[in-house]
Amino acid sequence: MKVGDGKRAGMICGSTAAGATDGVRREAKAAAASYARTARPAAATDTASVLGIPEAELTPKVKAAIATLMREVDQLRRELTAAQQRLVDLERLADQDALAPIPNRRAFVRELSRLISFSQRYGTPGSLIYFDINGFKAINDAYGHAAGDRALLHVANTLIDNVRESDVVGRLGGDEFGVILANADEAATQEKARGLAEAIRATPVIYEGQRIVVVVAYGTSTFRSGNNATEAMAAADRAMYEHKASLKGSAAGKPGA
Repeated sequence: MKVGDGKRAGMICGSTAAGATDGVRREAKAAAASYARTARPAAATDTASVLGIPEAELTPKVKAAIATLMREVDQLRRELTAAQQRLVDLERLADQDALAPIPNRRAFVRELSRLISFSQRYGTPGSLIYFDINGFKAINDAYGHAAGDRALLHVANTLIDNVRESDVVGRLGGDEFGVILANADEAATQEKARGLAEAIRATPVIYEGQRIVVVVAYGTSTFRSGNNATEAMAAADRAMYEHKASLKGSAAGKPGA
């Protein structure tokens, strides 16, 4: 064989070896990509057999690389799942009241805006009830803040237990609560507000052997054309303060009666 032929043969062999190495690398990358897509925690040899790669074509280094990639993908998947769960928890906490198991003001206003838009678009009635605990400061002063928290939970739980699943109960801040009523006109809302106020008063809070009668003032607002959440809440708030004023000085408005 001539010298030139030997050089050409060497070049051909080198090219073939390089091509084979590239092929193994491609197969290794394909194995890792397939694992990431299917989320199957298989061993390197199992993945190779699934892909139809002969065992003889996988060197120990390639197998080790695939196994490492698989472990990294598993770890990333676990971290992603944990991050997604943390996000769900944070979103829930951002919308939930710190004390009662109901939406906070932020979430309540968002739901109110949504229902007002729905009511105006489809011409269905909708209303808001605004509640305020009468004499709440007196409850805190007479029995302590733990008793005040118990009173707040009593109001929240009573409202939840006496409205429909389609209605929304929220704490608007301090001792104020709101209820959004879907498909409820002004007359129905007034009747519902009276019933809820009576239900709250009917069951006293028992705290360290003391009976605390919780009385609420309320106001209502029925959604009007062009209303927004701020206007609806302001109207219900004004009506609530009118009712609160009518309760002042009466026995019904005194805590612990």
